[in-house]
Amino acid sequence: MERVAVLLAAGLGTRMKSGLPKAAHQLAGAPMLSHLLRAADAAFDRIVVVVGPDMPELTALAAPHEVVVQQERLGTAHAALQAQTAFGDGQVAILYADNPLVTCATMQTLGQRLDEGDAGLVLLGMTPPEPGKYGRLICEDGYVARIVEYADATEAERAVGFCNAGGMMAKAHDLADWLSQVSNKNTKGEFYLTDIVAIARARGTKVAAVTAPFAECMGVNSRAELAVAEAALQGRLRAAAMDNGVAMQAPETVFLSYDTILAEDVSVGPYVVFGPGVTVASGAQIKAFSHLEGCVVREGAIIGPYARLRPGADIGRSAHVGNFVEIKAASLGEGAKANHLTYIGDAEIGERSNIGAGFITCNYDGKHKHKTKIGKNVFVGSDVAMVAPVRVGDGALIAAGSVITDDVPPDSMAIARSRQVQKTKKGLK
Repeated sequence: MERVAVLLAAGLGTRMKSGLPKAAHQLAGAPMLSHLLRAADAAFDRIVVVVGPDMPELTALAAPHEVVVQQERLGTAHAALQAQTAFGDGQVAILYADNPLVTCATMQTLGQRLDEGDAGLVLLGMTPPEPGKYGRLICEDGYVARIVEYADATEAERAVGFCNAGGMMAKAHDLADWLSQVSNKNTKGEFYLTDIVAIARARGTKVAAVTAPFAECMGVNSRAELAVAEAALQGRLRAAAMDNGVAMQAPETVFLSYDTILAEDVSVGPYVVFGPGVTVASGAQIKAFSHLEGCVVREGAIIGPYARLRPGADIGRSAHVGNFVEIKAASLGEGAKANHLTYIGDAEIGERSNIGAGFITCNYDGKHKHKTKIGKNVFVGSDVAMVAPVRVGDGALIAAGSVITDDVPPDSMAIARSRQVQKTKKGLK
């Protein structure tokens, strides 16, 4: 039986106080919608994303999945109804893009509970540590009798800790029928998705609920809630990394991206930030206060402390990148070292070469980027500038303080600095 996910992403997120649609705000380096899409991809046969008008960012993020537009924001039931033609004849789940941390396993649980056959509508529930103003799921005899919004709840109902997390799943034809019956006769004049619970029960349909952890189900409607969700997601990512054999001295200070790949026996020091697109191989050490993004760190390499690897950096096996070294769009060969106070951009550094303190590649001429190529076993002294494009052959030695503008042959020494002049103090008068 085909399973379809409808993701509601039309919200403006006015409480975010931002020009971005709410679902485009990021967690762990990726938009909220992208997190939900990634989980849904593995749980459903098709995905339909409902966006608001003039939301090209979300349309692009949803690709290649089908997108429908809710031209008027008339409520969540109205938004879901916009996707009705894409429901098919199987099962349909409705999920919210501002609940971005729901996992694939939880989505699959919704379908498994529906497959049991006794209930025609399955809701996603949670038990928050502080239920606050969440809608309560009032259950009787093992089924959901009703959803009660906090404002309408009695004291006894507010004491119930089981809350509505928003997601739901039903057979396609049932869901379409119930959505068509939802009324907007309420104070806001909107069509509420939660109203289908009463409609389903009035038709004699049993409503069940499955429970997911609050860390998966928390909603994001403000910058403060975005920060809470970020903390929850970081906790999940750190735990997964450590379960896979990564050592973290102070995990609460390490920030990962959704796609960070850390192999077993990687060691991560305090206050390290991994931006998107980082892969670190086994045995590598990432020391404190380093920042990595869009880079590869190979087996046994040592990074930091206080190092910055920018997109395109490729650090070879057992290479060393030390404090206050920045590398961008450049490779450092196996066993090469750049231990302090260095900028390497648009460059290739060969195996076992040593880069002294204060080295820079002058890679930008104001219009174009140019390449610096340094061979194997090269020794580069301190305070050297290489004006690209330039090549240094294997085994060469570059004297400290040089500005290299021409290619340096293999096994030669390059000295490009003024000759030292000695004068007596008397001669200076």
